[in-house]
Amino acid sequence: MDPSLGLCEEKCLATVRGHELRAGQREPRLLSLLERSGQFTLGVLANPEAVVSSPVPQLSIPITSHFQIVREAEEALLIDISISTTLRIRIRGERTPELLLELQDDERTRTFLQQVKKVKQQVEGRSSLPRKMEPVVPAPLKPSVPVPPQRGTSKPPVTASKNLLQGSTNSNTGKSLNSVDSAASLVTDFGFEENFNHALKVEEKKNQQNRMVAQREPPPVPPLPPRKGSYTPPAAPVAGPPPKDRPPPMQIGTPIRQEYSHSSERSSSWSDSPTTHSMRQAMLSSQSGLREGLLKYRLGKKEKEFVDIHNFRFFAGTWNVNGQSPDSSLNPWLCCDPDPPDMYALGFQELDLSTEAFFYMDSSKEQLWVDAVERSLHPKAKYKRVRIIRLVGMMLVVFVKKEHKNNIRYVSAESVGTGLMNKMGNKGGVAVRFVFHNTSFCIVNSHLAAHVEDFERRNQDYKDICARMSFHLMEHPALNIVKHDVVIWLGDLNYRLCLYDAAEVKRLIADNELRRLQEYDQLNIQRHTKRAFTDFMEGEITFIPTYKYDAKSDRWDSSGKCRVPAWCDRVLWRGSNVKQLHYRSHMELQTSDHKPVSALFSVGVKMVNEQRYKKVFEEIVRDMDRMENDFLPSLALTRREFTFENVKFRQLQRQSFLITNDGQVPCTFAFIPKLTDSQYCKPWLRADPSEGLLDPNETMEIALEVYVSKDSVTLLNSGEDKIEDILVLHLDRGKDYFITVSGNYLPSCFGTSLETLCRMKKPIREIPITKLIDLGEDSYMEKEKSRMNFLLESTNTEDKPLKIPKEIWLLVNHLFTKACQQEELFQTPGLQDELQCIIDCLDTSIPDFISGCNHSVAEALLIFLEALPEPVVCYELYQRCLECSHDSRLCKQLISQLPRAHRNVFRYLMAFLRELLKYSIDNNLTANLLATLFASLLIRPPPNLTGRQTSNDRQRANDFILGFLMGSDED
Repeated sequence: MDPSLGLCEEKCLATVRGHELRAGQREPRLLSLLERSGQFTLGVLANPEAVVSSPVPQLSIPITSHFQIVREAEEALLIDISISTTLRIRIRGERTPELLLELQDDERTRTFLQQVKKVKQQVEGRSSLPRKMEPVVPAPLKPSVPVPPQRGTSKPPVTASKNLLQGSTNSNTGKSLNSVDSAASLVTDFGFEENFNHALKVEEKKNQQNRMVAQREPPPVPPLPPRKGSYTPPAAPVAGPPPKDRPPPMQIGTPIRQEYSHSSERSSSWSDSPTTHSMRQAMLSSQSGLREGLLKYRLGKKEKEFVDIHNFRFFAGTWNVNGQSPDSSLNPWLCCDPDPPDMYALGFQELDLSTEAFFYMDSSKEQLWVDAVERSLHPKAKYKRVRIIRLVGMMLVVFVKKEHKNNIRYVSAESVGTGLMNKMGNKGGVAVRFVFHNTSFCIVNSHLAAHVEDFERRNQDYKDICARMSFHLMEHPALNIVKHDVVIWLGDLNYRLCLYDAAEVKRLIADNELRRLQEYDQLNIQRHTKRAFTDFMEGEITFIPTYKYDAKSDRWDSSGKCRVPAWCDRVLWRGSNVKQLHYRSHMELQTSDHKPVSALFSVGVKMVNEQRYKKVFEEIVRDMDRMENDFLPSLALTRREFTFENVKFRQLQRQSFLITNDGQVPCTFAFIPKLTDSQYCKPWLRADPSEGLLDPNETMEIALEVYVSKDSVTLLNSGEDKIEDILVLHLDRGKDYFITVSGNYLPSCFGTSLETLCRMKKPIREIPITKLIDLGEDSYMEKEKSRMNFLLESTNTEDKPLKIPKEIWLLVNHLFTKACQQEELFQTPGLQDELQCIIDCLDTSIPDFISGCNHSVAEALLIFLEALPEPVVCYELYQRCLECSHDSRLCKQLISQLPRAHRNVFRYLMAFLRELLKYSIDNNLTANLLATLFASLLIRPPPNLTGRQTSNDRQRANDFILGFLMGSDED
């Protein structure tokens, strides 16, 4: 069986990481040079950091005679100072979007480019072959260089006979072609095609584009419809963490790039050109890309006229395997129906319970279970694997019938950890999304927080997964879970029964009083009270609880804990044209303390009638041509000024306004960067949605969210940044609207340097901002002096700084006195409400005790360490720290060279962690676990090395901490 969808048996010749530049954003990408049967392709994978097995590139560019790749020429400087460590390249392929990528200028990148060049030369050296017949409905061609429209400039009428994707003209020319020579020489030295010269000056490029005329292409592949973003009454403002449990105002059925083509990305010289400041579209998109997006949007609204519904059988299964290996056939679970399903989506939890798997390392059990699954798929059909993804013990694998594989598109997989600090992957979710024919699917497998009383943590995990699970596809905006036609959510959701008498529950089960038991089911209660899974449906449960059993048996838990039986393992869904045929457990399988569960669905999938589609397409194009010539877009905004009062660290504030299309034509809008900025807003601000499309008289709600994270807190604490920004809302072919955001920020000890905190005898909120700035400057001088051992003991005790920040002492002292024997300490996340109370308490007072559970206090300590502007082991000693990790004597010498505050904090934390290890029987902590967790916080690479940290570097940092944990208390 093929391990992936149509991408098996490929040989990867080379890979390199980089970033794609588009619309002012930098998004991670992985480039792979692939060879299969003598044919070469350049694969581009979005989100290369995700833990994915057999990743499938979101874009595959065949290396043919049409393939071109060149290096962007850098701007000439008056003084030749070599400061850039990156290079930019442009890639073009046959009927593929142009990409602008930024790669590290290092030996690996140069080797990769040389290999691509050799492959290109090899392809060109082959004897020419007749071209294959073009597909009946090819993807629309896109111009390589977008042309910005000009306001106030008359435009010739657009007719149906012109190219649908032709960019508008721009008459702003100013420089001659003589300036090309030096740039051309750079491209010639590097590139594979001399005539593909993107180092030309911008004005020349525009002139060339103006002379380009092409014939209209056949209609593009039809999109799925966007669900209309109509206005709904705004909910009350919510304070809390950033995740939100509501779908955005505009939901898109399939990953359709509605506004911008990422081929619009330009070189830096373009964005710096003052002649383009009045028209931001030049930096963000081409007229052709916008027109294509509008066409797809209008096609989606008329899809009922050319789409038919066909039913397919979809099998969804979930099993918590409790760290066990497969010991029997899975046929009773996967082959329980006489007819084979068209698709399988199988989720596993607790696949591997080892410490190594807990920290994202490989699991030997993954392949064992995948093999067991493949052996047990329905024997009456052949299947291909679509995608597999694993995060620690959670694994999701999707299979499709072989005959359907060519109808699967836009496959992507993502993971979200909701464990400690929202990072640890022992709890969280993994998801796979794809489009089947013309219907978009999202499959989520999650393992939520455990313990009977912790249903609020489970609700929080659900909301975190919904808010943070985002799929990044080439040429499309990010998609979240709810932006899909069909969502199936399965897994060990861990909701229990609100009954604590195990004997009574077992009696009701024996009497088949299942409906009565379900009245106490926590998931049903949370759904009915609209606190979690509000928009999801679940079939009637007719099987007995699937948790907890003695392993290898059908006996209820007989251990000392005697767990109350519960329906932990569930399958839910949302979407139209979905009918559940079966919902059942499979008692025959006894490997785990859970029983597997499955649900069989009949899903109505949208399939396009090509003749009706072509007719609708042509009608829309004619209508768009007429409307575009007669009308200009316009918007009305209900508010343009926003004030956010008392902004705090990690506390979300949200305000909203309405925009209405008061013009006669559909309009495309987007928030765009100001002239010198790379993002449309400051890091603590976000607009949701940040781009979209409105029909005439349609209204949409836009939320402005202010959230101060660890990345923005330090500048706000020091006064170098303020809650002030201006957003530019750009309307395609229309004007810009300016929105002002202001407010006041309340400083926090989180994100403040150790030296500054040691000089604060009062809570930070009681210190004026001017004094905070002075303390910061004084602390820097003290740090330098203490590093050189020049700091003398002060005779004035009032001026003598604290040995460690009082905030660290309060948190550690609480844990030392109350939590040494706490089970799963530093492994279970805290509650968001309690975390916010702890942060406010430390910012406003010096409390006698800290309220909140031990897990919340533990996570607050970790958040404090993560938010430090400079880690406990200073950036400048990072490399030396790694180099001496093998020698405990050298490690101690390095710590002695830290500034006083950093040195004291490190020693204090190590003493505390060694104390915790004395109670490992109770708290389930190990030296390896603590070393791995705290090394990532105490020994962080400098910002310029963050992306280059290797697994070996992380292991050496762990060894550095481990040496102190295994040492004596005197260390």
